[in-house]
Amino acid sequence: MADESWRRMASKAIQMVFVVLNAIGLIGVIICCALPEWLVRHNDDDSETHQGLWKECVKHRTGLQECRTHDDSRLSNEIHAFRNFTIISCMLGILSLLFLIFGSDFTPCVQNQDTKPKMILAAGVGLILAGLLVIIPVSCFSNNFRNAPKTVKLGMCTYIGFITGLMLMLIGGLLCYLIRSGSRSSGGAAIFFSNRA
Repeated sequence: MADESWRRMASKAIQMVFVVLNAIGLIGVIICCALPEWLVRHNDDDSETHQGLWKECVKHRTGLQECRTHDDSRLSNEIHAFRNFTIISCMLGILSLLFLIFGSDFTPCVQNQDTKPKMILAAGVGLILAGLLVIIPVSCFSNNFRNAPKTVKLGMCTYIGFITGLMLMLIGGLLCYLIRSGSRSSGGAAIFFSNRA
């Protein structure tokens, strides 16, 4: 009895950790999508041009910063695709977070214990797709500027995108691997341990 109680507490703690990691990954995707830090170009007048998916900013040595939104009609189809990928990734991250919260044992939102493991499994799949949809545009963008001149370098959003994408895919993969349903001892609740644990 005590062992079963410990397993339930450990399961809830692990689920909370996954929720926090999911939220951190979602924040990373939003930062990657929103900030103008995909590309940094050093200009001859000691200023820097920071480009993103939505706008570009010129930072002067005096600290003054001027930003302008991209003209959509002049953007390449590739940038439009990158925008769509990151937006869909954000939406999948939000949906996965909601599924994970509502499907976890520490929330009483869903009373049907057979539904909770399916919700967590759906969250895991969503996180894998969300991570993949971040890595694809970041990888393509990085590859385009692989042989760029020394005055041009990749911004921090590309690195954040790589790390966030890998983290989301790892979290989603772990969720899919660890989740099991229909356990007689748990009444079908989402338990992340096997009977041998």
